[in-house]
Amino acid sequence: LAVKDPTAVERANLLNMAKLSIKGLIESALSFGRTLDSDYPPLQQFFVVMEHCLKHGLKVRKSFLSYNKTIWGPLELVEKLYPEAEEIAASVRDLPGLKTPLGRARAWLRLALMQKKMADYLRCLIIQRDLLSEFYEYHALMMEEEGAVIVGLLVGLNVIDANLCVKGEDLDSQVGVIDFSMYLKSDDDIGGKERNVQIAAILDQKNYVEELNRQLNSTVSSLHARVDSLEKSNTKLIEELAIAKNNIIKLQEENHQLRSENTLILMKTQHHLEATKVDVEAELQTYKHSRQGLDEMYNEARRQLREESQLRQDMENELVVQVSMKHEIELAMKLLEKDIHEKQDTLIGLRQQLDEVKAINMEMYQKLQVSEDAMKEKNEIIGRLEDKTNQINATMKQLEQRLQQAEKAQMEAEAEDEKLKQEYVNKSESLQKEFSQKEKQLLQLETDLKIEKEWRQTLEDDLQKEKETVSHLRIETQEIINLKKVNSAEKNKQLKRICQDQEAALQELASKLSESKLKIEDIKEANKALQGQVWLKDKEATHCKLCEKEFSLSKRKHHCRNCGEIFCNACSDNELPLPSSPKPVRVCDSCHAILIQRCSSNVP
Repeated sequence: LAVKDPTAVERANLLNMAKLSIKGLIESALSFGRTLDSDYPPLQQFFVVMEHCLKHGLKVRKSFLSYNKTIWGPLELVEKLYPEAEEIAASVRDLPGLKTPLGRARAWLRLALMQKKMADYLRCLIIQRDLLSEFYEYHALMMEEEGAVIVGLLVGLNVIDANLCVKGEDLDSQVGVIDFSMYLKSDDDIGGKERNVQIAAILDQKNYVEELNRQLNSTVSSLHARVDSLEKSNTKLIEELAIAKNNIIKLQEENHQLRSENTLILMKTQHHLEATKVDVEAELQTYKHSRQGLDEMYNEARRQLREESQLRQDMENELVVQVSMKHEIELAMKLLEKDIHEKQDTLIGLRQQLDEVKAINMEMYQKLQVSEDAMKEKNEIIGRLEDKTNQINATMKQLEQRLQQAEKAQMEAEAEDEKLKQEYVNKSESLQKEFSQKEKQLLQLETDLKIEKEWRQTLEDDLQKEKETVSHLRIETQEIINLKKVNSAEKNKQLKRICQDQEAALQELASKLSESKLKIEDIKEANKALQGQVWLKDKEATHCKLCEKEFSLSKRKHHCRNCGEIFCNACSDNELPLPSSPKPVRVCDSCHAILIQRCSSNVP
């Protein structure tokens, strides 16, 4: 016969005794029907059996005076593994009547039973076998499978309600002896099987209810965590909204500041011009009173001024004609922009329909990927538009610098005026020439200011248009993301036909839009060309380009603003009627642009 391992026999006997004691305790407690006291015999036997189970395979530890072999060491580890066991360990250490480690271990077992967590505490010990190996031998019950079985049996003790008084008992000197007479079968036990079945059903129901309570507690904790996360996200969103509002307010304040600065600059320039005019009139009056002998020269100068004022009126009339032409160009631009906006609206409607068709068809999934690529390109376009806005801001700064330079030029002109006052007493003819030069400079400064104002207005319009395009692109991206979630496959054939028709319509509209954009760019280039031309000096322009004859009183000069050429009256006979001007306008023979009349070199 094969010899059995004595440690295995001991483990089996202890396991059987634990089963009998736990089963007898549960049955007697349910039949008793009240909370159990410390004097209840089955409960005392249960603690004795648990002591024997925990003592099995304990290592002997050397102390200063003798050898130690107690179960308080492994039970004290539970405090580190399971945080909820700290209260039990602290209360056991604070008990005044306990002097030995065995008494502390017995008190710990009683408190764990009252808390209904003995199974949980011992399960933590069994899992950490590396730590248990310091206290138990490798063949001990707590190191083998029998320990896990006993922990599973201890779960059933959660049914029992115990009220144990640990403070007054003498737990140090108790003798742990198992009473086997309690577990012997009798005739009454055979007849009580039905009762045991009922008791088992009750226990199962109670365990089920406790597990439901644990699950509900876990769900409640998870819901609290979700509520906390949602509150944090809400606070973050509120902070982001406040930051966005503050940024909008700052931008509005900057816009108001820029507008106020522009108005101040305009007022300053007007004041400077009025001051220069007042100074010139004062100089003329002083010249009348101081020099009476130069009346004839003054009359001649006055006549020349009248002629020059007439020429200036002619120039102003021509400027009015040009302004009317610009207004007509602007109206045409606005009409083109309205057409473009209407076409863009139609394009947006068609794109929405296309996006709906693409979301409905499962087979058009590849086209959805193409739309995602388009989204990336639009994001890149948005980045480019932001770069353009930065460039526009830079150009605005350059324009402001130009305005400052213009003011400096006016200051220099005023300084030259003061010098001319001193020289005017000696030489009246030089003063007349310098006066005419100053008027030309003022005219140039006024034209430069007008051009810069128009540039600023055009740049602001471009900024608004780019912002609108950015908002449209963002709206389209949100619509694409929302339409991805829609999916229905009932009208595939009809939708495919509609999709093909709409794509053809989109291609036609895109071609028309490209043509309109090219026209707009041509008009802008023409305006830039008109603004960038410079007249030749009177000394350089002495002959007509076509007939090569000298200019005189009969042959006036006519200047083309587009190509820069100069013609005489005889060579520039081409005239065109305009709705904005009462008289027909002369036109250049080479580029068909409007000619401007200039005084000849022989006439002052």
